[in-house]
Amino acid sequence: MIATALHLLIILPIFFTALVVHEVSHGWVANRLGDPTARHLGRLSFNPLRHIDPIGTILLPLLLLVTRAPIVFGWAKPVPIDVARLHSPKRDLVWVGLAGPAANFALAVVLAALLRLFHLPVESLVGALLVSAIMMNLVLGFFNLIPIPPLDGSRVAAGLLPYWVAHWLVVLEPFGFLVLIILMWGGLTHRVIWPLVMRTLYLLGVMG
Repeated sequence: MIATALHLLIILPIFFTALVVHEVSHGWVANRLGDPTARHLGRLSFNPLRHIDPIGTILLPLLLLVTRAPIVFGWAKPVPIDVARLHSPKRDLVWVGLAGPAANFALAVVLAALLRLFHLPVESLVGALLVSAIMMNLVLGFFNLIPIPPLDGSRVAAGLLPYWVAHWLVVLEPFGFLVLIILMWGGLTHRVIWPLVMRTLYLLGVMG
């Protein structure tokens, strides 16, 4: 019980950090592309309290950690984006959507570089923490690229697809979480996300 509590105390801050970096990146890119909504609402902050979603940031990750699920994921309170204020709404929506996953991938690369630079064994405490942080960022990055609302991949798809096709993503949005749950029960995490994470860990030199 004590070991589980200690594990949660260590892992959850790492997870929160990955979520905050993800959301701030969305807002920062949107601000650069003409939409200052997130900046005006104080969401370009690394203060986790500004980004916590009770279910996605706390309840779901805790449940997954306690039940020893193979993949831990969740979401923060989405950064508000006013698409109409972007310089080129359809094109810029792609960059805003990619910003969050790209930030997680970049953070994973930096952490992997630190792991190798200091020759930290993955069995050591610091090494294990870095590996956990790398894996969480990779999971968040790949998971959010799924083109199903409200995930970032749906923003990217909406920006790339013709309007008449992108319209169906808007229609799908109220049922997005239900679709994701069905896909996860069908093996999405084991068959798609986890293999991508493991392959990337190998490419980064984290796993031999």
